[in-house]
Amino acid sequence: MNINIVAVGKVKEKFLKDGIKEYEKRLIPYCRLNIIEVMEEIAPAEVTHGEREAILKKEGERILKILKPQSFKVVLSIEGERFTSESMAEKIEKLMLSGISDFSFIIGGSLGLSDEVKKSADLILSFSDFTFPHQLVRLILLEQIYRWIKIIKKEPYHK
Repeated sequence: MNINIVAVGKVKEKFLKDGIKEYEKRLIPYCRLNIIEVMEEIAPAEVTHGEREAILKKEGERILKILKPQSFKVVLSIEGERFTSESMAEKIEKLMLSGISDFSFIIGGSLGLSDEVKKSADLILSFSDFTFPHQLVRLILLEQIYRWIKIIKKEPYHK
């Protein structure tokens, strides 16, 4: 299984980097993990609607260039569909049994994602109604991917 995480921006906080490294290490036996960072546009403190749309468009174009057509694309967005860890593991397992082996998870920047990126998704996934920093979402996503794989493999979750 190939797992691609396409994320806008770099992770800056050491504690997040450490957590991400830990889950990257845990995932090595189970999948080929590829984290691709696209450049984040610099936004002024107060962003107008036009500026926001222009930033999302630029970041979105960078994301869309990277996505492989055969990859199952999962966009992380607050308005997405909700799953339990078990039901998401079941969904991934069914997709794998149908022949899908390449998954791309897309995380936007601080302003979110463009409509074009959302329209390209095979699934829009929400972790919560809460708003999380996009760098933290990367760590949460890696933990969930690890959990989903452990559920699929019927292995105990390593704590």
